Amino acid sequence: MSDPRITSSIFTRGAVDLSALRTPAPSPTPAPAQAGPPAGVPGGAAGGVTVIDVTEATFQSEVLERSLTTPVVVDFWAEWCQPCKQLSPVLERLAVEGGGAWVLAKVDVDANPRLAQMFRVQGIPMVYAVVGGQPVDAFSGVVPEPQLRQWIQAILKAGGVTVAAPEDPRLDEADDALMDGDLDAAEQAYRKILAETPNDAAAEAGLAQVGLARRVSGADPQAALAAAAAAPDDVDAQLLAADIEVLSGLADQAYQRLVGLVRRTAGDDRDKARQHLVGLFTIAGPEDPTVAAARRALASALF
Repeated sequence: MSDPRITSSIFTRGAVDLSALRTPAPSPTPAPAQAGPPAGVPGGAAGGVTVIDVTEATFQSEVLERSLTTPVVVDFWAEWCQPCKQLSPVLERLAVEGGGAWVLAKVDVDANPRLAQMFRVQGIPMVYAVVGGQPVDAFSGVVPEPQLRQWIQAILKAGGVTVAAPEDPRLDEADDALMDGDLDAAEQAYRKILAETPNDAAAEAGLAQVGLARRVSGADPQAALAAAAAAPDDVDAQLLAADIEVLSGLADQAYQRLVGLVRRTAGDDRDKARQHLVGLFTIAGPEDPTVAAARRALASALF
């Protein structure tokens, strides 16, 4: 596991595009109160709902609109994820303890892959804070409870302040095309942005996502992973398996796979594996803690 310290980041336009989830801009009126949390979900403090399960269908009302009046912490998790089973109970307990000062929204990445894609979740557990209808901070991995409490307090102090750069209609167009599955249009739009604004991080990440979507198109995930397990020295099989792992929220596992491939190969095969890994880093962005750890591992493998 990578360094468990919380890593804060300022969100730039394009890093998390929620426009596809929104109908007309949410009203500042708070979302209708619920009688209590769904069955089987802890919560129900006197201040109202504290822990809720959300889906793509309910994300706008339960997260975006609710965050206009109450900070929402979004926990991306999955049933098979062992670290999630360490972090989620602590988050749930702290949410109940908070008595409605903030709300914990739980998103099952297996049931809601599009939400995970929109938030560019590369590994779980991944936790976002949403304030004023926008993500304002995030961390990944399991963190100690004292640091978690400090992070939550910082989010509460943020109040209704949104940390976001002005929207860029060029990125809106490109991101919409990507979400609609029009990869040619998305690629063209991202390349146009890079021609006008070289080194635009959001456009570079979007273009890398287009490439990833093309590479896995038509692939059978289970068959691809089985083929990679059966042929550890088959470079193409390992690259495809890594792509599938990234799309499945297992970016750290994908990075480890390719770092291992770099160690085992030489010449053109080694360079191919290295370039592929660096391309996957671009999707997550340099601030992602798993990327930082994987870059160190790659440097060690190369030198």
